[in-house]
Amino acid sequence: MIRPVIAIHGGCGVMAKLDLSEADWADARRDLAEALRVGWRVLHSGGSAVDAVEAAVVVMEDSPQFNAGHGAAFNTDGVHELDSSIMRGSDLGAGAVTLARRIRNPVRAARALLERNTAIMLGGPEADKFAEATGLDMVEQEYFTTERRAQALATLKAKAIAGTLKSATEAEKHGTVGAVALDAQGHLAAATSTGGYTNKPAGRIGDSPIIGAGTYARDGVCAVSGTGAGEFFIRHAVGHEIASRIAYLGETLQTAADQVIKTDLASYGVGAGIVAVDAHGNITAPFNTDGMFRGWITADGDLFVGTHTDVTQVSL
Repeated sequence: MIRPVIAIHGGCGVMAKLDLSEADWADARRDLAEALRVGWRVLHSGGSAVDAVEAAVVVMEDSPQFNAGHGAAFNTDGVHELDSSIMRGSDLGAGAVTLARRIRNPVRAARALLERNTAIMLGGPEADKFAEATGLDMVEQEYFTTERRAQALATLKAKAIAGTLKSATEAEKHGTVGAVALDAQGHLAAATSTGGYTNKPAGRIGDSPIIGAGTYARDGVCAVSGTGAGEFFIRHAVGHEIASRIAYLGETLQTAADQVIKTDLASYGVGAGIVAVDAHGNITAPFNTDGMFRGWITADGDLFVGTHTDVTQVSL
């Protein structure tokens, strides 16, 4: 039997270490670890990879520490518009929602679309209507708001007026959560969820709900979830590109991921990171920014979480 593994990210371009208190950093690491444990319990009990990535992402959507669900970024109109997708490697089944405004856990709506198999993506009010009709938890906009995201919006608007927007950090602009997993049956899955970037244009759709860009899974090859400058993930079809380098060039997961993140995307000067797992249970989490919220549980059951360059093993 194949030994399952799971990996997650909570966004690249994490803040400078002094920007948050040690208690805040501890909370972020705690929620990363909890997301991993929840996904791992699914896998360890014989559950599917797609169940595991959905469960892990729900934990991060519910955490105010990350830019997805509760704690999502604001667009330029001061509105939360949420994106999410999920993909099953066994049959390339997928579901995605975009520009959602009332779905508490967008990844659950993406999963419901995957299972319904009548459309891969729904957007805007129709995504909200679908989720509500499916019986998912619906909330008002205020649920997603946190003081940290409100402050980030004010900061970026001020920088835009001052003409210093280019000085904004990746942490101020971006953030996404995602998970990838390999289950005991050898199946792969990936899921991604985001509020987009702070002060984004109303109606902007990034890479997170785009299958093949921010989310991709193919059995026998790899599963990928991305975070960073979404427009470049779309242009490079990042998830599919990494899988193609493995499938067609025979590259290892590490080599393929590093090429795309640390060379192809880094050449534009944009922030990017991924977590990925291949069909053999190898895990990689490259990024080209100061840091990335990330973590994984190996086939041996060892749990690791990291923020900047540091990675710490914690109890399972």
